[in-house]
Amino acid sequence: MKKNSAFDLSAYIAIRRDEINKALINFLAVAPKKTRLMEAMEYSLMAGGKRLRPILCLAGARAVGGSYKDAMPAACAIEMIHTYSLIHDDLPAMDDDDLRRGMPTNHIKFGEATAILAGDALLTLAFQILSDPGIRGKTDPEKWLRIINEISVAAGMNGMIEGQMRDMDAEKNILDQDQLEAMHVLKTGALIKACVRVGAILGGADTRQIESLDRYGKYIGLAFQVKDDILNVEGDPDLMGKAVGTDKARNKSTYPSLMGLEKAKKFAENLVKKARNELKPFDSNGEALKAIASYILERKR
Repeated sequence: MKKNSAFDLSAYIAIRRDEINKALINFLAVAPKKTRLMEAMEYSLMAGGKRLRPILCLAGARAVGGSYKDAMPAACAIEMIHTYSLIHDDLPAMDDDDLRRGMPTNHIKFGEATAILAGDALLTLAFQILSDPGIRGKTDPEKWLRIINEISVAAGMNGMIEGQMRDMDAEKNILDQDQLEAMHVLKTGALIKACVRVGAILGGADTRQIESLDRYGKYIGLAFQVKDDILNVEGDPDLMGKAVGTDKARNKSTYPSLMGLEKAKKFAENLVKKARNELKPFDSNGEALKAIASYILERKR
């Protein structure tokens, strides 16, 4: 796929990631002192993730002419929700993983009970941030109520959590492609799509812009999961910071297992192409989102 030579995505991600990390540390400072719970929360939240979801939120705001500053609280809240989901996904009752981002998973480091509570605390802190008038500033309260609803739906029983439930159930059954896609639209795609929508709403997007970015988010959310499935087959565990081949070992239905590896790669390419086409109306304001779509396809971890 043709890269956007005029846009330096590496520099963009580095700048945005640094801004997000600083904001996350500030939001964690709400506790009067550092407890074991806070240590466990910070351990996973600041473990060096890609920050793709909050960056998508910021880029969504900029695509419609909004500011990074106005979208930052929502971006950080989304990253906290994502991190909580990873902590819980790694637990023995779910994926039973020992490594995350090249480090011991939260329950290995702190114990299962603390890991559960750390995840719970990050989830609730996210909504504390989203609903705090002192944090959201002068932005229209009704707009923030809409944001809270968008994120709640994407992260809850009609989104990510239902997707995880289907993923667990799928280990006992072979899914067809439609069932697999429906599962991943919920598990991975719902929150990724919400990131872009939330940024756009905070940036002052009109209905047509939100509809275009909604489709963009849907395509890249699915492409992200297809690429994850591909990396689980042929990725480098040292680069990924976790084991590969686990999907096959668990007899999970994946795009490579259903379509074959080469067809899965082509499917991901087509999804990214569709996503980039949705950004044509945004001109230069959509350059970051275009580059991120290509990055999802090209990433090694």
